[in-house]
Amino acid sequence: MAQRTSPFNIQTCARPNILALQPYRCARDDYKDDGTNILLDANENAYGPGLFLTNNGKIANGSINQHGEEERELEVDLLGLNRYPDPHQIELKQKLCNLRNTHTHTSKTLKPENLFVGVGSDEAIDALLRCFCTPGKEKILTCPPTYGMYGVSAQVNDIEIVKVPLDDSKEFTLRPDAINAKLSEDPSIKMVYICSPGNPTAGTIAKSDVQKVLEHPTWNGVVVVDEAYIDFAPEGTSLAEWVTEWPNLVVMQTLSKAFGLAGIRLGAAFTSPEIAALLNNMKAPYNISSPTSTLAAAALSPKNLKVMHENRERIIQQRERLIKELPQIPGVGRFRGGFDSNFLLLEFLDKPRQNGGKPCNETALSVYEALAEKKGVVVRFRGKEYGCQGCLRITVGTESEVDRFLAELKDVLAEILEKKKGAADEAAKEQKANDIVA
Repeated sequence: MAQRTSPFNIQTCARPNILALQPYRCARDDYKDDGTNILLDANENAYGPGLFLTNNGKIANGSINQHGEEERELEVDLLGLNRYPDPHQIELKQKLCNLRNTHTHTSKTLKPENLFVGVGSDEAIDALLRCFCTPGKEKILTCPPTYGMYGVSAQVNDIEIVKVPLDDSKEFTLRPDAINAKLSEDPSIKMVYICSPGNPTAGTIAKSDVQKVLEHPTWNGVVVVDEAYIDFAPEGTSLAEWVTEWPNLVVMQTLSKAFGLAGIRLGAAFTSPEIAALLNNMKAPYNISSPTSTLAAAALSPKNLKVMHENRERIIQQRERLIKELPQIPGVGRFRGGFDSNFLLLEFLDKPRQNGGKPCNETALSVYEALAEKKGVVVRFRGKEYGCQGCLRITVGTESEVDRFLAELKDVLAEILEKKKGAADEAAKEQKANDIVA
C-alpha cells in the first residue's frame, strides 16, 4: 500500500508555546516503581487513604460515629455508572465548607457557592488562568522556588510569568513589598500565585504578608493561595474561610496529601461567589466522576476524618524524627524553608560540615541517583531551583520507610564523600608534584 502524503507539518501547525513546552516531570518519570521501592518523591501520604478500612483494604461499612449514629455505608454505585455524575456537587461542597468553617479568621461562614471543585488543584490552576488572563497579553506573578504546574499551565495558556523570588536568606519568606512594586509597575499582571506551605520550601506564608498583597491600593487582580499541604501545618493556619472577607482571594486545597487520596484527583478552590460562579460556568459539565465524589464525601465524614488525623499525627512524628536524626549524618547540611508539610528540603554538602562543607549539587544529584538506582529509595532532586543549591526534597514516609531511608542514606553519602575526598587528595598530590617540577 502506498504511503499517504499530506502537507501537514507539526512544527508549523502547532502553537509555538506548546512546541516549546517543558512538561511537568516527577522522579518516577526516571525511576519506575516496581512495587519494592520506597517512594519519598511525590509528597504522597505514606500511611494510605484517610478512610476507615479493614485489614485487607476493604471499606469498613456500618460502623457507629462519634454521635452514636450509624454511618451511611460507603458504596460506589457501579450500576449507576451509565449515568452522568452530579454536575453541582452541593453535598460534597457543604462538607468541605464544614471542614474549613473554623471561624479562626472571620465570623462569616463558607457556603457551597464559595466553592469550585475540580480534578485536583491543577484544574483550578488552569481554570483561573483561562478565566482572568488574556493569552499573549496578560501575566501572572509567581514566587520561586514554587510548584512547577503554575509555570506549565501558564505556558500552555500563553501567559507570561513575572517572578518575585522568596527571600532565601530568611527561610524563603514572602516579599510582599517587592510583589506590590511589580503590581504597581505592570497592570497586565492579573494573578499572584502564593504556595503556603511552600513546595518545595515546606514553610507557611505569614497571613500578614498575604494581607499586604490583598491590600494593594490600585491593583485589579486575584491572589491565589495554594494550600495543598495545609493540614500538616498548625491548626487554624488555613485561610480558606478568609475568602468571605476578600472578593479577590482564592484558596486552593486538595485531598491528595493529608487525606491520602491522590488517586481520586479531587481539588477545591474556595473563593467569592462571583469568582466561583465564573469557574463553575467554565468547567466541563461533569468534571467530577461519581466514584470520586462518593469517596471524597466519605473522607469528610467523622469516622474517616479521625483516620486522617491519626495518619497525619504519625507523619508528623516521623517528620520530627527526621529533623532530629538527619543532621547527625556526615555530609548533610541545613534544612531549608520550614517544617509545616509532609516533606523536608535538605542540603547536601561537598564534605562534612565540620570540615567546611558547602552545599553541592553534584553531591545531591549523586545521592539522588544512588538511592534510586542502588537502594530502591526515590526522593526528589531540587538543586536547580532558586535558592535550593545542593537540595533534595524528601517526603516523610512510614516508620519502616524512614528506618530504611536513614540507613541507606548513611551508606550512600559516606561512599560518595569518600570518593570525593579521594579525588580531591589525588588532585592535591598532582598539584604538589607540578609545583615541585616548576
